[in-house]
Amino acid sequence: MTDNTFQKVGKSEKRMFGPPCILVCGYGADEQEGIVALMETCGLGHHPIVFAATTDGETILRDLVQGPSGQGKGRASDLSRAIIMSGFTENELHALLSGYRGQGLPPQLWATLTPVSQGWTLNGLLQELSAEAAAFRKRQQEQETVTSSGPDSQK
Repeated sequence: MTDNTFQKVGKSEKRMFGPPCILVCGYGADEQEGIVALMETCGLGHHPIVFAATTDGETILRDLVQGPSGQGKGRASDLSRAIIMSGFTENELHALLSGYRGQGLPPQLWATLTPVSQGWTLNGLLQELSAEAAAFRKRQQEQETVTSSGPDSQK
């Protein structure tokens, strides 16, 4: 499933792939209102929000992002915590990321829907995102180790 490559997201009104939607995974029923409030605070309340339940893991992403806004709200989810954005503009993506960080919320997985990933199951995407996050953390740790064991670290 690793046939996607990372692409830097600019800052424009250019709309990214897919129908406008935010797919929220891994949030308990009691936490879901916080995501709705965050979307409102970021000026993104007009986007449909779909909450993925545990039972949605084998559903194709294309089908999930086309669900009605509010679908899955109040249902249990023990999926990995993630937000998958579809049809956002680049500026909207940055607004949501900044708003999320500004709230001091815990780290989670982030993705945008792509022509390739739209055909994946939700579990498939979450597994891929988890593997990418683990690889990224490993690279960071290795770089920190190299930096801290450089010539100046022996003094």
